[in-house]
Amino acid sequence: MDDSTATVASLKGEVKAFCEERDWDRFHNPKDLAIGMVTEASELLDIFRFKDAGQCQALLSDSGSREHIEEEVADVLYFVLRFAQMNGIDLSEALESKISKNARKYSVDLSKGKNLKYTEFGD
Repeated sequence: MDDSTATVASLKGEVKAFCEERDWDRFHNPKDLAIGMVTEASELLDIFRFKDAGQCQALLSDSGSREHIEEEVADVLYFVLRFAQMNGIDLSEALESKISKNARKYSVDLSKGKNLKYTEFGD
C-alpha cells in the first residue's frame, strides 16, 4: 500500500489492530497520545537541529539519513492516527475545517509569498 491507494480509515485500522493485539488501549489516553506526538515530533526536529536548508536537503538525499527521517515521520503519523482513532476524530473533516478557517485568516491577496502570521498583516 502507498499514499495513492491508502485511506485514512485503512491507516487508522492498521494502528488500531496493532495496538489491540498488544493490549495497549489502556495506555492510550488523550494526554499520553499527545505526549507521544510531541515526543516523536521533537525527535524529527532534532535531526535537523542547527542545520541550514542545504544541509537539510543533504540529509534527505542520503539514504541512511532519509530512512531515519521517514521513521520519525511515521512515528508522528502513528500517534496522530491513534489519537484520532481513540477519540473519534475524523481527520479528513478536521483538516478540511482547518483549511477553510486558515483560508479566511490567510487570504491569498494578503498572504501570498509572505511568511507572516495573520495578525501581522496590518490593516
